[in-house]
Amino acid sequence: GEETNGVGERTQPVFNPATGEQTGELRLADAADLETAVANARKAAETWGDISLAKRTAVLFKFRELVAAHVDDLAALVTAEHGKVLSDAKGEIGRGLEVIEFACGIPQLLKGAYSDQASTGIDVFSYRQPVGVVAGITPFNFPVMVPLWMAPVAVATGNTFILKPSERDPSASMLLARLWTEAGLPEGVFQVLHGGKETVDGLLRHPDVDAVSFVGSTPIAKYVHETATAHGKRVQALGGAKNHAIILPDADLDNAADHLSAAAFGSAGERCMAISVAVAVGDVADALVGKVAERAEAVKVAEGTDPGAEMGPVITAASKERMKNIVTSAADAGADLIVDGREFTVPGKEDGFWFGPTVIDNVGTDMDAYTEEIFGPVLGVVRVETVEEAIELINSNPYGNGTAIFTSSGSNARKFHRGVHVGMIGVNVPIPVPVAYHSFGGWKSSLFGDKHIYGEEGVSFYTRGKVVTQRWPEPTHASGATYNFPSN
Repeated sequence: GEETNGVGERTQPVFNPATGEQTGELRLADAADLETAVANARKAAETWGDISLAKRTAVLFKFRELVAAHVDDLAALVTAEHGKVLSDAKGEIGRGLEVIEFACGIPQLLKGAYSDQASTGIDVFSYRQPVGVVAGITPFNFPVMVPLWMAPVAVATGNTFILKPSERDPSASMLLARLWTEAGLPEGVFQVLHGGKETVDGLLRHPDVDAVSFVGSTPIAKYVHETATAHGKRVQALGGAKNHAIILPDADLDNAADHLSAAAFGSAGERCMAISVAVAVGDVADALVGKVAERAEAVKVAEGTDPGAEMGPVITAASKERMKNIVTSAADAGADLIVDGREFTVPGKEDGFWFGPTVIDNVGTDMDAYTEEIFGPVLGVVRVETVEEAIELINSNPYGNGTAIFTSSGSNARKFHRGVHVGMIGVNVPIPVPVAYHSFGGWKSSLFGDKHIYGEEGVSFYTRGKVVTQRWPEPTHASGATYNFPSN
């Protein structure tokens, strides 16, 4: 219900990636802080799950209005600590608002089923109840949207929620907490707990945490799933990606190049749904590479608050150095560096974590530029001869988060979306993030657990089903029990 410094004494600096300057210091929770947060959540769970759907919905509607009224404030915090441009920051908040709006329909979403007279004098009905205390562990790249993928649905279904945001851009989560409180959410239902690996491990192992939602890299997603599952928790852990877009010769190349550029370089490529591999089919490759290169060189890279800025810096100096090494390795291995962003900088902000849009042609599938999730503004081009070869390429990749096809052929599009082993697919849509009333999630090493996030699968994840078989015999006919299994 209020901000507290806690008792943990460890701190971590927070930077503005556009300038490289430290802008704050984050206090990290220790074991005692975690125990306090979980105890508060457990206590609140005893009553919040019994609050009427009407009252829960009223809080969600108010929260939705407050988030909408604070879009500019939230976006400013995101841009200051993540570095993405203001328009992109506002876009992620908009997608988060969609999930809040979906959660406002929770009375409809939690309707159960009823079977009258399933057997003589016996009725059967089913309904869903909250799992209890939920932990949400979220990444740096969407400090508003991803928490809003989780918390509104968890809270609407009657759970309490502990958010462990990224330490790199923590401020937006604090504003969200204040807005939940202003919306009338009772104490302990939504809490923010800042911390590092120790805090994550504490949440994964704590006996009073019932479920864990995670979005991050594949190695950590796998660790989260294995650890939390071993401690008896329900887990959805969304991992990394290597998203391909295939471009067929019959595609509108200008349209494809426009969208490839936006999908590869928007948000500095720091999206789990970014297109990082363009698969050029047949003789389309040379023309496609030329058009994408033109657009890459025209991207306006600047501090996120600059008018007209289309791309900002990457999140840390370490991320920049890692990207630089991967691109250099590809060039050394024989790939063609068409647009080189390794030494890009913004005048007057040379200490910022800048990396310009980069296009690499003739990328081999054994190169780090193909096998690694670069998570930066780097687009690799792989050349194949047929759509079948492109589908085989995608299916042989360990990731299965998102993919896209650019074509004017309905038959090829159908062959593609039926044939690829990927969870989210775009047809002439480069970043196919589902709307709030569907669910977000990949296949293979992009998802650990069996439930996707938000949408109806999110409602299912944050609830447990009950089935009641009931009989109300007349007092004068209360006998008639049998040792046989009743069937009618």
